[in-house]
Amino acid sequence: MKFKTPKTLLEIATLLNLDFVGNDDFEILGINEIHVVEKGDIVFVDHPKYYDKALNSSATTILINKEVKCPEGKSLLISDDPFREFNKITNHFNPFVSSKVSISETANIGEGTVLQPNVFIGNSVVIGKNCLIHPNVTIYDNTVIGNNVTIHANTVLGADAFYYKKRPEGFDKLISGGRVVIEDNVDIGASCTIDKGVTGDTTVKAGTKIDNQVQVGHDTVIGKKCLIASQTGIAGCVIIEDEVTIWGQVGMTSGITIGAKAIILAQSGISKSLAGGMSYFGSPASEAREKLKELAGIKRILNDKNNS
Repeated sequence: MKFKTPKTLLEIATLLNLDFVGNDDFEILGINEIHVVEKGDIVFVDHPKYYDKALNSSATTILINKEVKCPEGKSLLISDDPFREFNKITNHFNPFVSSKVSISETANIGEGTVLQPNVFIGNSVVIGKNCLIHPNVTIYDNTVIGNNVTIHANTVLGADAFYYKKRPEGFDKLISGGRVVIEDNVDIGASCTIDKGVTGDTTVKAGTKIDNQVQVGHDTVIGKKCLIASQTGIAGCVIIEDEVTIWGQVGMTSGITIGAKAIILAQSGISKSLAGGMSYFGSPASEAREKLKELAGIKRILNDKNNS
């Protein structure tokens, strides 16, 4: 999430009432999670296991719960609860704004786009030309949709990320300040849910087709010309490269990459990254022919045991 204008380290420290390490005028451009940070970003870290990763990342300001040696060219914000402070920044620079109408006056809707009855369009949404949005679709604030996109009934774009920190009193939610971005010529079926990024974009690239009842988690990037069948569940921070085919009821864990032109057969469970250009099956999934051989072997063993 980038700020509308650059801020200084002193400004952010004053906003949060925190001690800091670095020059007062050290430039800060936004906030981001560790996997998408860039120069000028704040990243937060609250566990020693991840200190080195955060300090050595592309982020140039680290919001951390211990005063440590500051890497050259970077700055620190010191807090007893970086998670809490990260939420404060999101709320301050990207506050929730309630809607009083079904289609926001700040939405930008392109020529030739058709909105069927009961569509909700949030604040600052951008929709391109010649799109068709069917009844009861909900499009949250700041979503960006390209040209020639079809979205079927009851789909929701831009719900919050499923991201919580466990505390003694319960689960504390990390506030989502990102967006959903749908590129040109994408079709999205009925009753799909695509969550916005925590700080970045959940993206579906050009030409991809998504069936009914598909869930896409926060900050996931789906490549060009992919096919995703019904009841697939994709966790957050997944990268699906171009021309991947995913059949029905596939489930994926977070933070993995599916290589270009991979094919994942129905009801497979994906627990790790998969190379492109191959077919996969099973749970945990492996190369389809090998998995089918394994299953056939198990069947033979069981038959032999029963006949002995």
